[in-house]
Amino acid sequence: MDRAGVGRVFKLFGPWIPRRSRWTVPEPEDTGREGRKEKEESIRESSLSNYTGGPHFFEYLFVVSLKRNHSGVDYEPTITYQFPKRENLLRGQQEEEERLHGAIPLFCFPDGNEWAPLTEYPRETFSFVLTNMDGTRKIGYCRRLLPAGPGPRLPRVYCIISCIGCFGLFSKILDEVEKRHQISMAVIYPFMQGLRESAFPAPGKTVTLKSFIPESGTEFISLTRPLDSRLEHVDLRSLLGCLSHEQILQIFASQVLERRIIFLAEDLSTLSQCIHAAAALLYPFSWAHTYIPVVPESLLATVCSPTPFMVGVQKRFLQEVLDSPMEEVLLVDLCTGTFLKSVGDEGDVLPPKLQNDILSSLAQGNNDLQTLEQVNEHVSGPFVQFFIRTVGHYASYIKWGPDGQGSFQERSFCKALPSKTSRRFVKKFVKTQVFSLFIQEAEKSKTPHAGYFQQKITEYEEQKKQKKPKEKTVK
Repeated sequence: MDRAGVGRVFKLFGPWIPRRSRWTVPEPEDTGREGRKEKEESIRESSLSNYTGGPHFFEYLFVVSLKRNHSGVDYEPTITYQFPKRENLLRGQQEEEERLHGAIPLFCFPDGNEWAPLTEYPRETFSFVLTNMDGTRKIGYCRRLLPAGPGPRLPRVYCIISCIGCFGLFSKILDEVEKRHQISMAVIYPFMQGLRESAFPAPGKTVTLKSFIPESGTEFISLTRPLDSRLEHVDLRSLLGCLSHEQILQIFASQVLERRIIFLAEDLSTLSQCIHAAAALLYPFSWAHTYIPVVPESLLATVCSPTPFMVGVQKRFLQEVLDSPMEEVLLVDLCTGTFLKSVGDEGDVLPPKLQNDILSSLAQGNNDLQTLEQVNEHVSGPFVQFFIRTVGHYASYIKWGPDGQGSFQERSFCKALPSKTSRRFVKKFVKTQVFSLFIQEAEKSKTPHAGYFQQKITEYEEQKKQKKPKEKTVK
């Protein structure tokens, strides 16, 4: 790609700043190789952060198959089925759906393979995120597999588009779609229609769907949402299975300073799971820059960006990545559990005592963890505590004007920390976009949002109050 082409990619994948705009998804017309190149460059994917449930489970179901291209030599991904059908969409929905049509095939088959019919292919479950410039997001939940049948076949992808982040629940929905597709496309429609008409359950609640399958009769399918909705979109076991606690901590240190991070893995599932898991450790903050769980081959120039990014690249493209003119980057090989490149100071970014406290917490009680929810809470908890101890006093340093508008007192906020190493870290952290976006939201209301983070801040402050009388008694 020439310098101008790389510049266009930089512009598209630069820092995410909320503003009003349309979806940055290409138009669907086929204009040949150059047209497809322009389509690919006009796709933007950004941060999977804190999703709120909507009235519907999903917006679209797509089936993406590999079809012969115009040359008749190679295969290219093509949408071969969708629900709801186009004639059932309103005009505004049709326009959005047309833009999605250009993006979906590329992210369902991001690896740029020269595909050929196969007799065996391991199924993969992965995800991607499409982001509007005003901050609204859609998640693509994908299941790629070899359809049933005799002889060599080509892989196929089922892709569900939703604004809701709940990977475990959508994985079960994909199981049901796959089962019905083996029978007939017609059997998918009533199931998806029933799902679309059902309200998304509250955390910890279950919705039961009634579905009829020929030769099997009526089935009742129960879909349960995890009780802790804060982490329902991640599986932190993925990080623990690939990296040590110390390495996870160094990745976290790179994130809080908004550096460039590349994850490498052979398969799509590992890439998307690990990058979502790493991003979740920033809670209550959200990664505010380029974020692509699986970079399509045609967008590998993203790794040349001088701006912060967190991306996943299949290991088959390692040499292309190493040959790219990158600035300082943390290059994480999830297959070998090693850092192939690093800045060198990742172990010195966070205050030493707080680092040790995180590592100590992660090392305790691992044998007692049985469920995914328990693992997620065990791994994420120490990082939440880190933010409580460094920036949890933020609300006390927002000065409120007579018009009800808040103004954050940055200098006083930093000086309030008794630890010199904590002050040194926080002075850097408050300059990041990650922190700025958080504070901008906090300045809008005198009453802090009554979420998990605020709950943990209150608990921490109560514990400090109880400790003080004991310390005085000891003296």
